[in-house]
Amino acid sequence: MNIAFLGLGNMGSHMARNLADAGYHMTCFDIVEAATQAAAEHGMTVASSASEAVKGADVVITMFPAGKHVLDAYRNDLLANADAGTLFIDSSTIAVDDAVEAANLAEEAGHLALDAPVSGGTTGAENGTLTFMVGGSQESFDKAKPLFEIMGRQIVHTGASGTGQAAKVVNNMALAINTIGTAEAFSLGENLGLSHQTLYDVMSSSAAQSWSVTTNCPVPGPVPTSPSSNDYRPGFATGLMAKDLGLAKAAIESTNTPADFGLAAYHAYTEFNSETNSGKDFSAIIATKQKG
Repeated sequence: MNIAFLGLGNMGSHMARNLADAGYHMTCFDIVEAATQAAAEHGMTVASSASEAVKGADVVITMFPAGKHVLDAYRNDLLANADAGTLFIDSSTIAVDDAVEAANLAEEAGHLALDAPVSGGTTGAENGTLTFMVGGSQESFDKAKPLFEIMGRQIVHTGASGTGQAAKVVNNMALAINTIGTAEAFSLGENLGLSHQTLYDVMSSSAAQSWSVTTNCPVPGPVPTSPSSNDYRPGFATGLMAKDLGLAKAAIESTNTPADFGLAAYHAYTEFNSETNSGKDFSAIIATKQKG
C-alpha cells in the first residue's frame, strides 16, 4: 500500500514515521523544509508538492492547521491528482461542517473519505498510542483501520462523516474544563499548606483521578514526564487548545446547548493564549490560578 502523508508537524511527523517503520511506502510533503528533510532521513520519499505526493497513492493522510487548509487543498489539487477510489483521511482538527464538506468533495470526485482527528498529544503520536475518532462509511473505516492501529491504541468509529470531528471537539472541551479544575485544585491545595506531591498522591488514587492529574499534572514534580516538569514544553500547545475551544464554542452556539463551563474554558484559554503562552503546554494555564 502506498501512503501519501501531508503535514509533518509535531503530530504528523511521528504518525508518518510509525507507518514507515511498519513497512508502508510513504511519500510525504510539508512546506517546512526541515520537516521533509527529517522524513527523508527516515527513509521516506519526499515529493516536490502536495499534488505530486498523492499521485499513485492508495491512501492520503492530511494533518493541517485548520479547515480552510483542508478544503483549499482538496479543491485546488489533491482530489484532481489522485487516482480514482483513493482513500482520503483527514486527521486535522477542524469544524464539523468543514469535515462534512471535505468528505462530500472527496466523494463527488470519486474517492473515499474519513475525518479522523486524534487525541493523545505528541507523546501519543510518537509512541503510537493515539485515540482516533473516525467519521465516515464502514467501508472506508475498515480499509483504514490497520493504519489507525499502527498509529493509535484506541480506534472508535463514531458514525457518519463529521462525527469524528464532533467527538474531538466534545472531548477537548471536557479536557480543558478538567485541566482548569485540576489547576485550581492544586493552587488551592498549595494555599492551604499542602505540598504538590501530597495532593497528587491523594488525587491520583481517589475520585478526582484523571488524565489531567496522572499524566498531564499541571505542577512540576509529581509526574516527571509531564510538560509542567519540563518547562511546559508541549504536549498539546495552548494555541491549539484555544483553537479547539473556538470550534467548541461555535458548536455550542449552533446547537443551542447549555454549556457554561465549556464557554468559561473558551474564554479562559482565549485570554491565556498570548504570544508568550501560545507555544506552552495548555496545562500552563495554572499560572493564572496562582498567587503573585
